[in-house]
Amino acid sequence: MGALEKIEKAEIRDLLGKGWLTHDGMWFYSTYLECGIEKANQLNKAAIKSMAPFEMDRMKRILGIVQEDLGNFDQLFQFMRSALELTLPESVFKNFHLTPFAENFMHWKWNDMKCFAYTGMKQIGLIDGYHCGVIYRVECWLDALGVKYATQPAIEGCLMHEKGVCEGDIQIFLLKGKKNYKQNQ
Repeated sequence: MGALEKIEKAEIRDLLGKGWLTHDGMWFYSTYLECGIEKANQLNKAAIKSMAPFEMDRMKRILGIVQEDLGNFDQLFQFMRSALELTLPESVFKNFHLTPFAENFMHWKWNDMKCFAYTGMKQIGLIDGYHCGVIYRVECWLDALGVKYATQPAIEGCLMHEKGVCEGDIQIFLLKGKKNYKQNQ
């Protein structure tokens, strides 16, 4: 019996996801050491933006979605939630909440001080200069899908570091088949 047969699917997902997060953090740190914090932030965002179309194409393929399936808010929301669930390790995903709360609005919130990027950047001493790549990645996914949106608040640094909480809203524009959601559904 091989190693893959001995390990649960969720454990494999968590292992691979944590490996990716560790690589991402160490890449950022190494770039910082070589080029400084501003260049590390700039290169991190460039990498996220260039990676997003590949991620969305892969997610659509694995989830059996074609672009036309994302024509309304409900479909887009479910796709985004599924993409996050498949991308993030379970130990991270359980601390991130993406919920619909009003017509064409998604609300995101990290559990108290549980954002992996905040924790990692704080551990390596870069939190003061770090610009959030997590919500930026979600925005780049929406860009790659051709979705018009607005994010509030606009994020320059790290909300968890600056305000003690990371949460906000993404308003989605121009989707067909709107569905009304009640606050805190």
